[in-house]
Amino acid sequence: MTDVILRGSALESLLLNTRSNDLATRLEQGARALSNLASDLSEAEWQARVPGDGRTVGVIVHHVASVYPLEIELAQKLAAGEPITGVTMDDVHTMNSRHAAEFSAVTKQAALELLERNSTAAATAIRALTPDALARAAPVSLYADAPLTCQFLLEDHAVRHSYHHAGAITRALRSSFEVFQRRVL
Repeated sequence: MTDVILRGSALESLLLNTRSNDLATRLEQGARALSNLASDLSEAEWQARVPGDGRTVGVIVHHVASVYPLEIELAQKLAAGEPITGVTMDDVHTMNSRHAAEFSAVTKQAALELLERNSTAAATAIRALTPDALARAAPVSLYADAPLTCQFLLEDHAVRHSYHHAGAITRALRSSFEVFQRRVL
């Protein structure tokens, strides 16, 4: 057996990629969980509206998939030390409303294919970030210009996004099933 001793830049490269890889892996796990949940849904469940949100389950799955590129673009800006300006919650709500209107008839196959493609690209982009890039902070208008790190933005958006919506979808469908049971039984 040969012992491999890492020194200098080889050790540094290995350590550098650990945090990025962990973030990317969590994003992939969340996307896979959302995909697994969505792939087992009936057409009625796919078209069900999520209480408190108003969008259908299908639109929400497509939404998660479609915003990965934007979330990664914003994180990469922070990684480069650039502030994120001009983005407000009103902008986010407007973007979400437009998306819901445009993709109201999205098919499960189209949404799941986009989720796979964009989550894979997002994970690849995250893995390319160095620890210095993850730690770099700049003002973010979405958070009242608080200086946030690239890693925080990734965790709060791209990495968390699928988990957040999968939970809301699960609660909505469970609630619908419980209402159905009370009416039928």
